[in-house]
Amino acid sequence: MRFMSRRYQRQDRRQGRLPGPGADTLAAVRLVLVTIFPDYFRSPLALGVVGRAVEAGLLTVEVVDLREHGLGRHRQLDDAPFGGGPGMVMMVEPLAAALEPLAGTYRVLLTPAGRPTTQATLDRWAALPALTLVCGRYEGVDERVAEHFIEEEASLGDFVLAGGEAAALAVVEGVARLLPGALGNPESAGAESFRDGLLEEPLYTRPAEFRGWAVPGVLLSGDHARIAAWRRGQRLQRTRERRPDLLPPGFAEGEGEG
Repeated sequence: MRFMSRRYQRQDRRQGRLPGPGADTLAAVRLVLVTIFPDYFRSPLALGVVGRAVEAGLLTVEVVDLREHGLGRHRQLDDAPFGGGPGMVMMVEPLAAALEPLAGTYRVLLTPAGRPTTQATLDRWAALPALTLVCGRYEGVDERVAEHFIEEEASLGDFVLAGGEAAALAVVEGVARLLPGALGNPESAGAESFRDGLLEEPLYTRPAEFRGWAVPGVLLSGDHARIAAWRRGQRLQRTRERRPDLLPPGFAEGEGEG
């Protein structure tokens, strides 16, 4: 399978389960994940929209086991920080060995110190032919990695995880669903939260009434103009209440509904 680590890919090619490098394949966006936990990705990358994108040839995902580049007999990847302090720091040598061959890709280090990842970020990354996501661990990564082997540092949000693997999965799914043909309805990706700077409106489906809770009548009216106006108003209201930081200047309370 294309999302296996390189070690497993070599085994599968020998056993005839993977096509060789010269096999005919569809043009696809290439994603490379650099991690110390390659097994973290096995099941998620085979499921849902990501699995379908891989199966359809829209996306290839390679998982690079950083431990293969570790130093010495114990495959060391981290060491104590210069200047003292808590935790351990991922060393530059193993990451350099893993990332130098990927210089032709756009290399992103996933770190709480990076710029926030937004829908616009995913749009930009989805347009790239090849994207590498580097999953940080421990206290952090030697700064020389970011200075010399990374094109961009990105954060999933203002919180800290044990490592970048969960963030990488979020990015992979966010990118995969933007690829042409990845979604069953091609209009889905263009009609969601953040597309027009607003959160998505409330959604309803059958039944029209449940335990006395009725769907707003306008959605049952068949009047497309009224429905569109209601949805726009709901997006504005929800964004004001929950994410006023998304609203541009001039969209104060009561403005922007026209």
